[in-house]
This record gives sequence, structure tokens and C-alpha cells, in this order.
Amino acid sequence: MKYFSIFASKNDIDDLEGKIARVFARSYKIERNGSDYLLQSNSLFKKQKLTIRILTEDANPDYFEANIPGMMGFYDRIPFADEHLKELVLTQISVFNTLLAIEAEKELSEGQWQLCLELMSALGGIGFLQEGTLLNSDGQAIVHPDGSSGSADFRPHACTNKILGPQRTSEEGARRKQTSIFYIRDHGIPYLESMPELPPAAECKWKTPEEIARRAVALLIVIQYACDVAQGEELGESRDFIINLLRKFGVEEELTNKERELLQDENPTNQAAINITWQYEAYWALIWALGLVEKLDFPNQVCDCDYAIQAVSECDSFDDFYRKTSNRSHEEILDEADRIYRLHWACVDSRIHGQEAPAGMNESIVMERRRGLFWMIGRFDEGWDDISMDT
Repeated sequence: MKYFSIFASKNDIDDLEGKIARVFARSYKIERNGSDYLLQSNSLFKKQKLTIRILTEDANPDYFEANIPGMMGFYDRIPFADEHLKELVLTQISVFNTLLAIEAEKELSEGQWQLCLELMSALGGIGFLQEGTLLNSDGQAIVHPDGSSGSADFRPHACTNKILGPQRTSEEGARRKQTSIFYIRDHGIPYLESMPELPPAAECKWKTPEEIARRAVALLIVIQYACDVAQGEELGESRDFIINLLRKFGVEEELTNKERELLQDENPTNQAAINITWQYEAYWALIWALGLVEKLDFPNQVCDCDYAIQAVSECDSFDDFYRKTSNRSHEEILDEADRIYRLHWACVDSRIHGQEAPAGMNESIVMERRRGLFWMIGRFDEGWDDISMDT
């Protein structure tokens, strides 16, 4: 393979040169020629050359106007085995605004290939192979050219500029951002000053208290089934019990596509079940917003699962559960959402550099708490399964 393309959705490209240097400077001499980076290996023998060409929607609008629709058309014609995955892939392609086109002088060696994957991970990008396979930022296949699904658990990522347009600031958002940074700095955790502000409360598309309560109850119930799947329990009896419980509380319609798939699948995968069991942490954020949890502690310990279950199991109906709730203010919820957003960046940055998450944080807890908080504020008005995890 001589060519490899990394597509990404980026607010800016100021950090690209630094990322290229961090990945390749150990083994290559790097020269810049306009938007191209010319790399030559430091080896005395077998000189290897690479060219990395950077194109952005701002600097090269004609390229993106001509090629992104073509790329979407290519994947739209592929007979995906998973139609939901097809929707996610097309959504991802539609928000690409940055391309790193990598060309080897001959064929990419194994060492060069590993460096390309490292660069893709640092960028949070998507890899495109000439034969049509798409790779996620960890180098796992998303989809193959015959439409078969890869092993990646894929979620689209979009920069805020592609969704909201150029970054907007507000006095409220700036104040909230600085409060989060003070908190993060006090914990000795790195942060990125240039991360966008969250919108002010008046501009969010808030879920109503009843919507939050219904989502919480449905999620907790389906998590119990996911736990049975993950633990290898007999599923027939468990499935019937869970379905009856959903009906008892009147929340069958609140299930997401992935939750329905788990319940309907005769042979659900262990990984699908584990992904949903981690959503205890998202559920915890929901019942915190409903006033049933006193505070959201630092994300280094899993939530109290026994209490999480009791919050619903002690109730005879949804109305019984809903009467127990006492809603927190939009400002409180936004404060927590802003903080977890910036803590997530610290987790991702550490992972990219092969380090443990700072201050003992658990990235899975951070991600799921973010899912619950961002769903409630309706930042991008995304569905529960599709909450953007961009940082």
C-alpha cells in the first residue's frame, strides 16, 4: 500500500504540525513546503520518504465540495450489513473538513504504517484505505468494501464548527468555562484552553423533567438485562421479566435502538451488553439531575449500583417514581456538563499518549456521565446512542 488518507473534523489545524512532529520526529527529518510535509528517514541505509499533504475545507473548499459528496455516494451504494452503521458512516463523512493524504515513495513499510496509525489516533481521525475499508481512530475496521461490519464500536465525531458554525462566546459560557478550568487545575489535571464554551442555558434544547425521568427508568431496567447477558445468565426468563417491567412502568417507548436490539437479539454479544452496563454512570447523572443523588463525585469510582436500583425498585409505578424527584436547575446541570467535557479531553489526551487518565479518573465513567449530561442539555439535539464524544 502506497497511499493512506486520514480524514477528520477539526475546529482548527494549528496543532497538526505539532502532532506530526511528535509522531515522526523520532525517526524522520521533517521539512515543510507550503501545506505539504516532506519526511525523510534518519537511517544511514534504506532511506525512506513520505509526503503528508494537508487539505482543509477553509483553504481548499473546491476539493471538499467536489469529493465529500462523491465519498458519501460511494458508501451509500455499498450494501451495508448494518443499516444503522451506514447512517453513522454517512453522518461522519458529511462533517469531514480536514484531510491528511499520506504518500510513500514506494510501499508503506510496517514501521511507517504504525506511525500513520499513531498519527490518526492523535488526530482522532478516520482512516481510508484505497480498497474502501474505513478505520476508526484506533485502527480498527469500521466497515469493509463489501458492506460487512468491522470490529470497531463506531460513533461519529464532529467539530463544533461543522455543527454550530464558528465558535460563539457568551458571558455565561465564558464564566462557566473558567470555573471548570479552576476546578480542573486545582486537581492537577491538564486542560485545553482553546476548547469551546458550551452554549448558555437559554440556547440549549433541554429535555423536560418527565423525559429525563422516563429515560432514567427505561435505562435502569434494560441495564439489568445487560448485566444478565454479561454474566451468562439464562436469558429467556430474564427477557420476559424485563419486558414486563418496562410495561409496568410504561416506558417501553423510551428504549433506544441499541437497547431494543439487545433485547431482541437471540444471541446478544457480551460486548454489546457491557457497553450498556457502563451506562449505569449515565443513569447516575440523570437521577442526580432529578434530585435523587446528592452530588456527582469526582469520576474515579463507579456509582452506587445498589442505590441506583433502589431508586426505581422501591416504586410501584412511573408516577410513584416521578413524585420522588426534585429537579435541579439548568445552570447546575450545565456546570456539570462543562466540567465533564473538559475532564474528558484530559482522559483522551492521556490515552493518545499512552498514559493513564490523570488523577485516577476512569474514562468510561467520564464518557457515560457526559452522555447523560449532554443528552439532557440537548447540545446538538442528538439521540442517546449518538451523543458526540468529540473533545
